[in-house]
Amino acid sequence: MNQKALVVVSFGTTYPDALCAIEHVEERLRREFPDHDFYRAFTSGMVIRKLQRVQGVSVDTPEQLLEKLAQRGYTELLCQPTHVLNGLEYDKMCAQLSAFAGRFSSIRLGRPLLSAQEDYEICCHTVMESFPALGEDEALVMMGHGTDHFANAAYSQLENTFRALGYERVYVGTVEGFPSLDYVMQRLEKRGIRRVMLAPFLIVAGDHAKNDLAGDEEDSWKSVLERAGYSTRVELRGLGSLDGIAERFAEHLHCAEPFAG
Repeated sequence: MNQKALVVVSFGTTYPDALCAIEHVEERLRREFPDHDFYRAFTSGMVIRKLQRVQGVSVDTPEQLLEKLAQRGYTELLCQPTHVLNGLEYDKMCAQLSAFAGRFSSIRLGRPLLSAQEDYEICCHTVMESFPALGEDEALVMMGHGTDHFANAAYSQLENTFRALGYERVYVGTVEGFPSLDYVMQRLEKRGIRRVMLAPFLIVAGDHAKNDLAGDEEDSWKSVLERAGYSTRVELRGLGSLDGIAERFAEHLHCAEPFAG
């Protein structure tokens, strides 16, 4: 049997139409490493349980999957997370991998999307080249997830990288961290901007994108901005669906480093 396994680890999603973004990244990685057997794992227990309960779909956690791979006789693991940050979900994945450090001859791990300054620059260019052009008086407002992990600083670095590259009318907020929508709106007001394109800075356009960003509920970003007099349009595309982002994950996987736990 083949002794090499490619494990792609994502937070996950329960939205079938959002899953295509993860699949796009997975397919890119599979093409890069055809000599490895492919496997998927999700880190979100909530997503895994809901998929099983509602759709009858079973997805393993990294811990569950690695136990199966060890029992099947795999000796070499190549692992790539599709997480945006080196945050809580990434730390959780690393903790699960650590328990198996001695059960495989080698485990190599690729970095999350935003790990070096070059990653930020490539992501900024990819977004601006992939999304519709902004009008003269329009700004792009992107929603990241946000976290109480110190990795949350990545969102401020991301917005400043947009600025450094000449994309002056791009603002990055988060739904569960800093910067918040209130902060973004203060910046829009200072610039006199009244038209906004909304888009997720998330691997998938799932629950946060469909509801917190673009939903009809009164507290969605779209609703809040429109009540404040802004004209909005929405670009619901997960980052994973962009070729440049999938390519960046492939480059991270080619540079995967030994993981000792």
